Amino acid sequence: MTFKKISMALFASAILTTALSARDQIKIVGSSTVYPFSSSVAEELGSTTKFPTPVVESTGTGGGIKLFCSGADINTPDIANASRRMKDKELKMCEENGVTDITEALIGFDGIAIAQDSKVASFNVTKAQLALAVAEQVPSKDGKSLIANPYKKWSDIDASLPSREIIVYGPPKSSGTRDSFEELILQHVFEKMPVYTDLFKADEKTNKKYEKYSVIRTDGVYVESGENDNLIVQKLTKNPAAIGIFGYSFLEENKDKVVGLSVDNIQPTPETISSSKYPVARSMYFYIKNSHLKEVPALKEYTNLFMSEKMIGNDGILKEIGLITLDEKTRNDARKKVMGSEKLTAEKLK
Repeated sequence: MTFKKISMALFASAILTTALSARDQIKIVGSSTVYPFSSSVAEELGSTTKFPTPVVESTGTGGGIKLFCSGADINTPDIANASRRMKDKELKMCEENGVTDITEALIGFDGIAIAQDSKVASFNVTKAQLALAVAEQVPSKDGKSLIANPYKKWSDIDASLPSREIIVYGPPKSSGTRDSFEELILQHVFEKMPVYTDLFKADEKTNKKYEKYSVIRTDGVYVESGENDNLIVQKLTKNPAAIGIFGYSFLEENKDKVVGLSVDNIQPTPETISSSKYPVARSMYFYIKNSHLKEVPALKEYTNLFMSEKMIGNDGILKEIGLITLDEKTRNDARKKVMGSEKLTAEKLK
């Protein structure tokens, strides 16, 4: 074979390799709470640019980050949506699998709604009462030991609560909403009770203490209902005794069917969530695999669109479907990180 033919063959091979390694369609996984916002941006990208609409899968925050961190090759997801911050151990998992350049994008606030069918009389619940309703182990009457959760009705916890069966439709372990609920309710309540702190001394390296605080009962009272929050809404309309746990945006979308309970006498609203007055408020994120920016040309355009005022601003498209916006300075700071592909480090997660 002549030198010219060899060169042409190598050139053709390079073109084929590039064609096989690059792709136009973005792959997104993660949080069911962030899913409607991410899907809206995906549809906007598909309708206003030359790029195809990205594929968005609702896998739950934990499941999505696991897929995202599985490797850096082109077949792995480009973005992981999250209804909580990435954990240190997740960042380490990414790094161990070659995903070493990640940018964190903060998009807005969300509250965890504790909801029920709108036709049933609502009630107020405290964080402590909510924790006692769903925990696997609760303090004994004398407060000196932990016992298997005996509570079957809300009135068993406190006589001021309704004489209603406790049944809670909630997210599975793979969900960021579940992680946030455990942290903001169970951990927050139980880490202040001596019966827990005396029995479960903190392991500074592994935080085993917090795992003990976060164990949810498995006796049929708490019913894991998958990553589809709309399914929980449907279940609430069929079981008036039940309450459900899901992101505030789903409460907003279904306010003709369900209502939110007040927690510590505070109703979930955009104002109470953005000000952190509502006790079960959290931030929402997505994570970008920067090593895919060259191979997936649409990725930069999608992330810039997501962070634009058009989408996450005070009058943005996402606010119309339930996003609770960041203040202007925080939005601008978050946008700069994405535009500059700022690398996430363990230090920044602290």
